[in-house]
Amino acid sequence: MPKLIRERIPTPERPVEERLKSFAEVNLGYTLELARKEAERCLQCPPEYAPCIKGCPVHINIPAFIAKIKEGDMKEALRIIWNDNTLPAITGRVCPQEDQCEGVCVVGKVGDAIDIGKLERFVADYARERGIDEELCREMAGNIKPRDEKVAVIGAGPAGLTAAGELAKMGYRVTIFEALHQPGGVLAYGIPEFRLPKDIVKCELDRLREFGVEIKTDHIVGRTVTIEQLLQEYDAVFIGTGAGTPKLLNIPGILLYRIYSANEFLTRVNLMKAYKFPEYDTPIAVGRKVIVIGAGNTAMDAARTARRLGAEVTIAYRRGREDMTARIEEIKHAEEEGVKFEFFLTPVEFIGDENGRVKAVRFMKMRPLEERDSRGKRRIEPTGEYVTLEADTVVIAIGLEPNRIIWESTPGLEVGKHGTIKVDENLMTGIPGVFAGGDAIRGEATVILAMGDGKKAAKAIDEYIRRKKAS
Repeated sequence: MPKLIRERIPTPERPVEERLKSFAEVNLGYTLELARKEAERCLQCPPEYAPCIKGCPVHINIPAFIAKIKEGDMKEALRIIWNDNTLPAITGRVCPQEDQCEGVCVVGKVGDAIDIGKLERFVADYARERGIDEELCREMAGNIKPRDEKVAVIGAGPAGLTAAGELAKMGYRVTIFEALHQPGGVLAYGIPEFRLPKDIVKCELDRLREFGVEIKTDHIVGRTVTIEQLLQEYDAVFIGTGAGTPKLLNIPGILLYRIYSANEFLTRVNLMKAYKFPEYDTPIAVGRKVIVIGAGNTAMDAARTARRLGAEVTIAYRRGREDMTARIEEIKHAEEEGVKFEFFLTPVEFIGDENGRVKAVRFMKMRPLEERDSRGKRRIEPTGEYVTLEADTVVIAIGLEPNRIIWESTPGLEVGKHGTIKVDENLMTGIPGVFAGGDAIRGEATVILAMGDGKKAAKAIDEYIRRKKAS
């Protein structure tokens, strides 16, 4: 038996001085040689026992696709991944593998876990760059047995795209209705180019279209068309509208100029290409000093984007470093790129100048307690001390909630306290034939959890339609 290599093979990254001059992707991914070296570290746990498969929300057969990398058979590696995940180039980049498949990797108990995410990304990139994915897509699409039934999917984000892909592979005629002018949801507007290049998203969407999925943009369900109307034409409906309504701060000065929600800030830069102004006519005002409030992945994305736009950036968080929810890799990259961190600060007032622009943020200093809350985070309390930090731009990244349009326009659709849609164990709402998943039922969560819901819902929709047809 070959000697176990305890340390993972690192992936090359773009130097910091280059990163701050462009929005080019930071992580450069594995070469074939490096990918095969990393794949050699896998112990090849049997599928029925492999904890990594159980740790994956879409249950990819991870040992099997890694074995194909070792053999050099990337077409079969991609086929294995596509059996459970039609968006591997995306999930390989943005999925929090360290908390899921890699977090339970057997090798990780004695050394570094296998870099499953980077290997998944490698397979997708390698196949795309050589046309292998197109060849496999044509082959798989040719084996689909078409059905007459139609399914409408609302939202072209991770949940909707996954549900659509799975249903298309089953032979259903699937149409996605997307409110924005470009599909992708958070993949298009929320995640910066340096983490997820938009041409990658486009290629993954092209593969779905080749499976027969139709995508209609500029369709706001609840305004352009209602769910009730969709049910007259389609056999089932899946709601994957995500969580796009930002949570804001109810404190003095919130209406001052140059205070953005992270959603608006990132949408302007990512989807509307404000970073290319005046080539693209969507300017964005970013001053000399930016404060980002929050400590999740969205906060890191906003902070690192502002650095690329030339600002000094400080992330202010009301708790300590150990309670930050952002991925370790994103925090590391932010620090490398010069983002500063201030902990145990809660904003209490935005201070403006004579022109109505924000010029500073006043914070209450917080004190950590030994007691922890239900999420395992240390509770905090005010100290009574204040500190004021200068800022001519503020980005608020404290979370998102589901959009109200769907449930306000759909009688009988039940929602919870925070606007999340209520579903049963099969992800069906209280309206027969209407299913939902992703952030629309969870609140703000991860791309891969939304995809897991999309896959589960597709199976439930198939069972629902078959039962209905048989009755």
